[in-house]
Amino acid sequence: MLNIESNVSLKPYNTFGIDATARYWVDISHEEDLTTLLHLTDFVDTPKLILGGGSNVLLCHNFDGLVVKISLQGINVVREDEDHIYLTAGAGVNWHELVQFCVKQGYAGLENLSLIPGTVGAAPMQNIGAYGVELEQVFESLTAIHISTGEKRTFTHADCTFGYRESIFKRKLKNQFIITSVTFQLDKRPTFHTRYGAIQETLTEMGISEENLSIKAISEAVIRIRRSKLPDPAQIGNAGSFFKNPEIPKSQFDTLKDQFPTLPGYPINDNVVKLPAGWLIEQAGWKGYRLGDAGVHTKQALVLVNYGNATGNEILSLAGKVEESVLIKFGVAISPEVNVV
Repeated sequence: MLNIESNVSLKPYNTFGIDATARYWVDISHEEDLTTLLHLTDFVDTPKLILGGGSNVLLCHNFDGLVVKISLQGINVVREDEDHIYLTAGAGVNWHELVQFCVKQGYAGLENLSLIPGTVGAAPMQNIGAYGVELEQVFESLTAIHISTGEKRTFTHADCTFGYRESIFKRKLKNQFIITSVTFQLDKRPTFHTRYGAIQETLTEMGISEENLSIKAISEAVIRIRRSKLPDPAQIGNAGSFFKNPEIPKSQFDTLKDQFPTLPGYPINDNVVKLPAGWLIEQAGWKGYRLGDAGVHTKQALVLVNYGNATGNEILSLAGKVEESVLIKFGVAISPEVNVV
C-alpha cells in the first residue's frame, strides 16, 4: 500500500548526511506499488528523484518533487549451467549483503566489490568497480520500469553500454527508468584478482598463500583495506570516492612522468593510461584540508567529507576548488563520480 508523505528530511537517506527536504516521499518495497505510483495522475508530471542507499548522491537543494526510495528485496538463483550461477537480486538489496551472500555460497565474481556502500539497483547505473573488477564483468541483465509509461523492460549487457563509472542510465536514458532487479552471471570456478591495490600485500599479512586462496579471503582482504582507508559514513558523512580516476593519452602520461617521477599510472591500452585521482589531489595539497564542516579526508584524498553540518553546496564548492587545483598543477581534468542533485 502506498504511503506518500510530505516534507520529509533526507538526512537519514544520504550517506553525506546532507539535511535537505523532499516535498513528497514514498518508500517502495513491492513492484506492484511502483506500477501503481507511476500511474497516479496527481504525480505524473511531478519531478522524481530515485534513491537507493543514497551513497552516490550530493544533495545541493531541497527536492521540490517526489523522492522514491526503492526498497525491493529478494536474492534468488534463477538458473545455472556447467560454469555459472545466474542470480537475481532486488534493486533495494544492500550491495555488501549481496556480496557476502555470494561469498558464503561460493559464487565467485563479486568478492573484490566487498563493502561498497549502496544498493543493487544503483550498481549498474554507476558500473561500480573496485580493486580490478567492474560490475559489467559479472552483469547479465536487469529489469526496469519506464517512469513515463510504466512499461517494464529487460536490458542486456549490450543495452547498458557500460563505460568507466558510466552506463546508458547516466547518459541517454538518465531519469527515464527505475531499475527493479539485476541478474548476475557468477562463476562456479573462481578467477582470483589480487594484483590491484594492496590486495596481495594484505593477503600476505593475513597469512593467505596462493595454495589456500579463496573468494572469502579476497573479500576479507578488500574489507580490511577499505576500512583502513575509507571513512565510515555512520561516523563521518561521505559518498566514498568523490572523483573518477582520469584517463589520459600515454604521450601526456610520459610527459607528466618526466615532471613527476613518482606518478602512478595504469595502462588501459597502448594509447591510454588511467591515473589515480587520489594521488593527484594529495600532491596538490588537499589531503586533510577542512573549511568549516566540508573537508578532504585525512587518509584518502579521493573522499570528500561532511564533518557535521556542511551543505551540499559547500561540498560542491570544495570539489570545484580541488578540480581547479589539479588542473593547474598537472594539466589533468578530474570530474565527480557522485551524482549532484
